[in-house]
Amino acid sequence: MARYLLSQSCKFRFFHAHKSSQRLSRRRCCGFTDLTPNVTHDRQNQRFTITLNCDGTVRCAVLKYTVRHDQRLELLSTEVPQSHRGKGVAAHLAKAALDFIVEENLKVRISCWYIRKYVNENPHLGYQAYIEDE
Repeated sequence: MARYLLSQSCKFRFFHAHKSSQRLSRRRCCGFTDLTPNVTHDRQNQRFTITLNCDGTVRCAVLKYTVRHDQRLELLSTEVPQSHRGKGVAAHLAKAALDFIVEENLKVRISCWYIRKYVNENPHLGYQAYIEDE
């Protein structure tokens, strides 16, 4: 299992690209600090996760993917606990997964509405070149 931490330059690009000023704040809520995500890539279980601690209760936000028969990835879904929605958690997962695809020079199919929305809202990050349409 590998850890995927955003570099300072990635954090700068990511946060200055966001349209929502709420996501730019440095607030801390239930163990999650917007500017310091710790996204874990679990290749064996084919998922990216962020562990969230809310008053002693540990929950995970998860982005699931699968490797298709043609060795291309398919991003299936993002799941964020209700208490952490709207705080940029899913955006961190989407960015980590898409950066992995770029770094590995893979092709991807997107089945998750949120990830498709993230790609469309951030065209300057260049993810479109790696996405294949059906």
